Amino acid sequence: MQTAYPAEPYKIKVVEPIAVTTRAERERFIADAGHNTFLLRSDQCTIDLLTDSGTTAMSDRQWAGMMLGDEAYAGSRNFLHLQQVVRDYYGFRHIVPTHQGRGAENLLSMILIRPGDFVPGNMYFTTTRAHQERNGATFVDIIVDEAHDSQVELPFKGNVDLAKLERLIDEVGPSRIPYVCLAVTVNLAGGQPVSMENMRSVAMLCRRHGIRVMYDATRCIENAYFIKTREAGYEDVSIADILKEMMSYADGCTMSGKKDCLVNIGGFLCMNDDELYQKASELVVLFEGMPSYGGLAGRDMEAMARGIIESVDYAYIHHRVSQCRYLADRLAAAGIPVVRPTGGHAVFIDAGAFLPHVPQDLFPAQALAAALFVEGGVRAMERGIVSAGRNRDTGDHHRPKLELVRLTIPRRVYTYAHLDAVADACIRLHERRDEIGGLEMVYEPKVLRFFTARFRPLAA
Repeated sequence: MQTAYPAEPYKIKVVEPIAVTTRAERERFIADAGHNTFLLRSDQCTIDLLTDSGTTAMSDRQWAGMMLGDEAYAGSRNFLHLQQVVRDYYGFRHIVPTHQGRGAENLLSMILIRPGDFVPGNMYFTTTRAHQERNGATFVDIIVDEAHDSQVELPFKGNVDLAKLERLIDEVGPSRIPYVCLAVTVNLAGGQPVSMENMRSVAMLCRRHGIRVMYDATRCIENAYFIKTREAGYEDVSIADILKEMMSYADGCTMSGKKDCLVNIGGFLCMNDDELYQKASELVVLFEGMPSYGGLAGRDMEAMARGIIESVDYAYIHHRVSQCRYLADRLAAAGIPVVRPTGGHAVFIDAGAFLPHVPQDLFPAQALAAALFVEGGVRAMERGIVSAGRNRDTGDHHRPKLELVRLTIPRRVYTYAHLDAVADACIRLHERRDEIGGLEMVYEPKVLRFFTARFRPLAA
């Protein structure tokens, strides 16, 4: 009999001690970090839910593969293995390894974008938009409107609104749209998936106008799982086969292997077009390394190849998504507002609803993340006005409709008992939420400010 929340489909072989701290210590830690959880030290955090990027626990087979690293400068056999695995599971002809996903974003943006272009996408992501804007493009959000409402229950809130995309094409012309950036899943909407039907429709529309479709495939396995469990006709289709069909509707993808490829470092850029591959192979030498390693050691490419194979195992991905659902269900049962439906990599608390007395310009999600660390030693991430940054023309804040705190669950790292500790801390904090005040920013970097900005508290 299947339980509502399946047990971990793995045994624990190696353990790592975690910090046990006092409240007074945590108050000092967060003050020293400028109330920015990114500036905390990892050994100050009891349960670290800052990100699922590179925080995966690798398998014994991946660690064994690390010992087979071929560290040749060119033509490593590990690259050849990774290349074949990508072709087998993703279906793209060409792969250019990069040190991580933003390396692939950089290559793609530099090759395809010209100043004055427009890049439509199903909600922005921070580094993706930064690379697009750095190369002269304007990002245009074409996600369905429901994605901006945390409480709307829709199985595929990551879908592209085809009318919005067609309207943009009519307004600017297809020649000013180098590609559509389709994220599968959509991180800042709460880890929301895109349906196969929507991917197919986007591909048909774009091919009719000669526009490329490039996926942000960072969490594509999670997206494949949601298609299997939510979209009619895919109940009996394997994760691997769903993944292969998903990728067939794209011209290429950027991948941060630090997520769904189950590794601690690495990424790649994929494509089918020979000319685009040639340009990427030339440019990667300047920014990353040879086209056959792209900033990665042979052992890292071997671990990634093996991680891709492991990632399509249903027992693994079912447990991963169930952990997210478990934490979300516990919070929702206590009246804590979370993004619905639950995504596949994190639980997102609606900080605007959690702290309605804190105006958005006083950074409620940042304040809530800092307070959660003090309460329970839980490190989470702000995903709201701080992450959105500023309008490059007006200098004013971008003000997203979603003001969120992301509780991101690393792959194969924590147990349900750890998630209970997280839930308990959130519940205690919710019971005295009126005590949490806003923040003011005292240091703001010009680019991707959420990483290193510093804050100080205002009176509640």
